[in-house]
Amino acid sequence: MSLPPEILKKVKLLEIATRKLVNNTFSGEYHSAFKGQGMTFSEFREYVPGDDVRSISWPVTARAGKPYIKVFEEERELTLMLCVDVSGSTDFGTGQYFKGEIMAHLSALISFSAAKNNDPVGLLLFSDQVEHFVPPKKGRGHVLRILRDLYYFKPKSKKTNIASAVEYLQGVLKKRANVFIFSDFMGDLNFDKPLRMIGKKHDTVAVCIKDQFEEKIPSLGLIEFEDAETGERCLIDTSSLLFQKKLKEVQLENELKRNSMLKKAQVDCIEVIDQNDIAGPLIGFFKRRNRG
Repeated sequence: MSLPPEILKKVKLLEIATRKLVNNTFSGEYHSAFKGQGMTFSEFREYVPGDDVRSISWPVTARAGKPYIKVFEEERELTLMLCVDVSGSTDFGTGQYFKGEIMAHLSALISFSAAKNNDPVGLLLFSDQVEHFVPPKKGRGHVLRILRDLYYFKPKSKKTNIASAVEYLQGVLKKRANVFIFSDFMGDLNFDKPLRMIGKKHDTVAVCIKDQFEEKIPSLGLIEFEDAETGERCLIDTSSLLFQKKLKEVQLENELKRNSMLKKAQVDCIEVIDQNDIAGPLIGFFKRRNRG
């Protein structure tokens, strides 16, 4: 497939921009923040004082006439799955980047960190349907392919349905994985059941991308707004105190509902709002995990 030069340039610039942060800070924090797939048997060895008696292999001990234990090693390979919202609302942004570009940037940070640790990375793009799926593979070349897809893929729908994406992942991920769900979580939040299911099997993190304008709309008088997902338009008096009050109430209600749902599903949440430090919340999250 032939890609436009501007897309290839974007991917290359993104790799350059993230390389230093990955090499100096991010990779180590990412690797130590997540556990591997579990423990696998390595060998039998003779028991020495201080070993856990629960590790003694009684059949081998009986044959050898002296105690032997089973030695296990932790599987350090971490399958990383990026689940990225490509609905219409991700094409919004009042700062340097659109929300979708911030998702691509953070996906690059995590993906290159995974590649440095020789971990496989996969991608799922979703709207109100599964738009595109890339099975997990290893290597820098595969990461670059994922970033090209993030920039170049054109979704069929502008609407959002996180439940469909989560249910699809449940079907295709056979082994335990680290799942990052990137979205603004502004659509239908009725996906608690599939979220609880994926949270039980996979280490799942929700990365909520917000724009500062969405947090607090300035008083600009009459403004016509268009819903990026439905195309519906409405005229709003942004200087109205009643509007500002109602906006805060709706935002708080949605935030409480989202956080409650994520907590019940045992899914961690990271909020990214400040465009001047989009990597900071992610790094802070990994550091807190390592300390905890």
